[in-house]
Amino acid sequence: MNYIGVRDAAAAEAHDVDVVVIGAGQAGLSSAYHLRRVGFEPGRDFVVLDHAPRPGGAWQFRWPSLTYGKVHGMHALPGMELTGADPARPSSEVIGEYFTAYEDRFDLRVRRPVDVHKVREGEGGRLLVETSAGTWSTRALINATGTWDRPFWPRYPGQETFRGRQLHTAIYPGPEAFAEQRVIVVGGGASGTQHLMEIAPYAAETTWVTRRPPVFREGPFDENWGRSAVAMVEERVRQGLPPRSVVSVTGLPVNDAIRRARADGVLDRLPMFDRITPSGVEWDDGRRVDADIILWATGFRAAIDHLAPLRLREPGGGIRMEGTGAAADPRVHLVGYGPSASTIGANRAGRAAVRDIRRLLAGAPATV
Repeated sequence: MNYIGVRDAAAAEAHDVDVVVIGAGQAGLSSAYHLRRVGFEPGRDFVVLDHAPRPGGAWQFRWPSLTYGKVHGMHALPGMELTGADPARPSSEVIGEYFTAYEDRFDLRVRRPVDVHKVREGEGGRLLVETSAGTWSTRALINATGTWDRPFWPRYPGQETFRGRQLHTAIYPGPEAFAEQRVIVVGGGASGTQHLMEIAPYAAETTWVTRRPPVFREGPFDENWGRSAVAMVEERVRQGLPPRSVVSVTGLPVNDAIRRARADGVLDRLPMFDRITPSGVEWDDGRRVDADIILWATGFRAAIDHLAPLRLREPGGGIRMEGTGAAADPRVHLVGYGPSASTIGANRAGRAAVRDIRRLLAGAPATV
């Protein structure tokens, strides 16, 4: 097969735009809003591609028991507040409806479901975005793909021998599925603690295991503390290291539910086990815990494999960033990546990316 011919044909049939936005979660919609606001026309000047079946970003896949009232720090999208939401409704429904209304109000014309296979170099300084719905040729790219599609499953000796079930947060079915089961929850983040507190009243027994002792933070999570935490995450991506989550820096905020769970022993933590056995887990000191289910609340990694042809990764494993732009290619901006992974951070990153892309397309140097 003549692969060069196939590549040339794809380029010849590509749709030309100035900007392609990949992903229609908080970061992607924020970016699209700011593109629209400064005069880019959807369909003509930019396109938003989303692989999800409907609006809502990763929120649409969250478990039903994660109600809107349990969501921490959901910041409104720019230009349209989220008001009057019932805190008892599933967050997947509330935020899905909000994102739908947002796309409609600002006429963002998101194309879905579209799977982006890869982004590669085109001709004349353009990038080619190859997808399940054809190819787009673009002068700049905003990547807003988040992490939900790349759940992280750690590997431990004996993992394949376990006779029970192993689940990840990404497919968490809700607490009722754990009734009368012995459950080990692995992970020291917000999801791990939420899962434990939900599961404990249903399960026969719960065990919490984390690699590092969890850090519980009393007091308000104020702007200064948040700015400091984001700065620490930002420093990692500036060095080309894989980003860590903001919560890994901030610790776990303590509320009344956390206090009750700690008092009841639900959040008594054990260090990470050394191996998995057919019936549970074991430590080198001889301790063992039998289990029916291991729930891995071990987080996610950035979903950026489609950018691999551009060779943006540094030896440290991450993409070195200057502002929202990739240091190795100023045409490529990552929003919702690293320090902008929070909802308010994604909003700010979308505005910053559009500002620098306008300068790039006008032939001026981008700002950092």
